[in-house]
Amino acid sequence: MIGRIRGTLVEKRAPEVLVECAGVGYEVLVPMTTLYQLPEVGAEVILLTHHVVREDAQQLFGFIDAQSRALFRDLIKVNGVGPKLALTVLSGVDVGEFVALVLAEDAAALVKLPGVGKKTAERLVIEMRDKLKDYEPVAGAPVTHASAVKADAAGEAEEALIALGYKPQEAARAIAAVEGEGLAVEDLIRQALKAMIGKK
Repeated sequence: MIGRIRGTLVEKRAPEVLVECAGVGYEVLVPMTTLYQLPEVGAEVILLTHHVVREDAQQLFGFIDAQSRALFRDLIKVNGVGPKLALTVLSGVDVGEFVALVLAEDAAALVKLPGVGKKTAERLVIEMRDKLKDYEPVAGAPVTHASAVKADAAGEAEEALIALGYKPQEAARAIAAVEGEGLAVEDLIRQALKAMIGKK
């Protein structure tokens, strides 16, 4: 299995990035919390990965640190949580926030993430509670983004939210509410996610 890749970051199109390693381009799905910490396009990047093989597809999921990958792997062991939903959860909250929500048994906050219903949120709290006691909060790294902001940043941000499971109308409203002059795609996504799940 592929556990780690190092190469040149060729493209960032949330929630997917393209990393070229020895002439081969790997399409890697990453949570927004990882995307915010990636370097500029053209720079070297190292991602810890989780390889999912199915009958109809192979997918590579990438993470900036070991704790994020470990949490992803724990999440997909929960009944009813697949890789896509685990990616969405890790896009809405970072490892430290997720640990805090589960240990506080705050299912109401988890329900605000797309695809997480009441039963799934309760299952996450029950099944993840004991597993999370060994996790340490991850200190937030500075957010980096391209110096040249694309004119269609809002459109790209909306597409990324839709890819994460939000309805098109929800994505459009969320981006419109936070859209600011000069904001990069990653910043728009991050602020919209925070607003939608009720962070202060």
